[in-house]
Amino acid sequence: MTDPDLTTNRSISKVELISRWRRKHPGQPLPEKMIGKPVRTMSGVVPVTLLTKPYPCPGKCIFCPNDVRMPKSYLSAEPGAQRAAANNFDPYNQVSSRLQSYYANGHTTEKVELIILGGTWSAYPLPYKIWFIGRCFEALNEFKPDKKLGAPQISGEAAWPRLLKAQKINETASTRCVGLSIETRPDFITLGQLIELRQMGCTKIQIGIQSLDNRVLRLNRRGHTVAATKKAIKLLRSFGFKIQAHWMANLYGSTPAKDIADFKKLFGQIWYRPDELKIYPCSLIETAELMNYCRKKLWRPYSRAELMRVMVLVLPMVEPYCRVSRMIRDFSSDDIVVGNKTTNFRQLVEARAKNIKEIRYREIKNILVKPDDLRLEIITYTTSIGREKFLQWVTKENQIAGFLRLCLPRVEAPVKELAGAAIIRELHVYGHALALGGLGRTQHSGLGKQLLAAAERLAKGYKKLSVISSIGTKKYYQKHGFKDGQLYQHLQLVD
Repeated sequence: MTDPDLTTNRSISKVELISRWRRKHPGQPLPEKMIGKPVRTMSGVVPVTLLTKPYPCPGKCIFCPNDVRMPKSYLSAEPGAQRAAANNFDPYNQVSSRLQSYYANGHTTEKVELIILGGTWSAYPLPYKIWFIGRCFEALNEFKPDKKLGAPQISGEAAWPRLLKAQKINETASTRCVGLSIETRPDFITLGQLIELRQMGCTKIQIGIQSLDNRVLRLNRRGHTVAATKKAIKLLRSFGFKIQAHWMANLYGSTPAKDIADFKKLFGQIWYRPDELKIYPCSLIETAELMNYCRKKLWRPYSRAELMRVMVLVLPMVEPYCRVSRMIRDFSSDDIVVGNKTTNFRQLVEARAKNIKEIRYREIKNILVKPDDLRLEIITYTTSIGREKFLQWVTKENQIAGFLRLCLPRVEAPVKELAGAAIIRELHVYGHALALGGLGRTQHSGLGKQLLAAAERLAKGYKKLSVISSIGTKKYYQKHGFKDGQLYQHLQLVD
């Protein structure tokens, strides 16, 4: 977008227009029509994706690409990978430069979700993980839109006290972490790992389950079983983590019919039922071992019609409490030997599928809505550790304006701190990411407070209501009566 500069008779960029407007109206929110790519923050937070440095992965999956310049399973042409490489995988510079880009395009940068990718986080050395997370928090704490970044560092001093200090500062910083996710494998989910992740401030785990068929897992050399997936999800849920599963179609040894049957298990069986889902049809990359299988005609990609049919049938199976974050990988079409190369494949699937219930399809986005136009709906479902209550504010058209995930465990708590606790696993209100305390169409309209009150009522019979809060949301929960614990925050329900 360009507008003529009447004084110099030249065109100026949208970024420059935004900069001029801010100088003329300091402290005022930017008009929505000026924000570049508004969909980026329409879910209510500013997502910042960053990659860890290249490092050996314990997996030997035949479908996984091997780009020595990248962490396992990522390719250098992917947008996030390009940004990571430009910053030499320095976490501080990755976070800072991404936030600077958001700010320059008119977005607020106060509420940030850190999405850390790079294969199997659990396999990296602990000192590197402590340093990496610590530098992320320091980047948030020290963020300035015009700050000149220093030379990138791929590793540095690692110390828990430094990380904890950065977290404490972030509780009241101008740019706060309101969500932090990592990705790993089911066989690396252990009690010790999850305690460590909570100490680091993690709230969501991306877990690569890929298939719920032991034969398919074995043929693809995945290295874990379905039993490991069940155990991992059970442990994650008992800790209160939000669970984002990765599932793949068209793996070696599967068929369209088997994929559809496999997908049904995700929500039909109590062992799984994820909160978020990434659906990844298998794409053949030249560096993957699967290339040899294709040459020998042992594996072939689904035809466009086959893949479309699978996706059109499985998408409506996703329950209303789950959000489908992605439906294809961000691979460049130049990197894909065979497989789906249609970048708007999700839109085509959604246009054909019927009765889509998943969250992303129903998000209110930027539609003006009044609290009186919403109704509170509660969905109850059973899991491997008890019951879940999904509380959602919806319009009469079933668009979702906010939700809360409440876990009501019936098993022994994994840590003493959660003994006798019902757990709030997520609280989210939609609308453009707003400045802390700002007023907007749905955010800061009291919906979150009402969801907390409803959760407190539903948790009757438990000793306390605990929340797996992010570092940057602690003050919000303190305002509503929650007290800090070692890994969680708690509201006493029984004296």
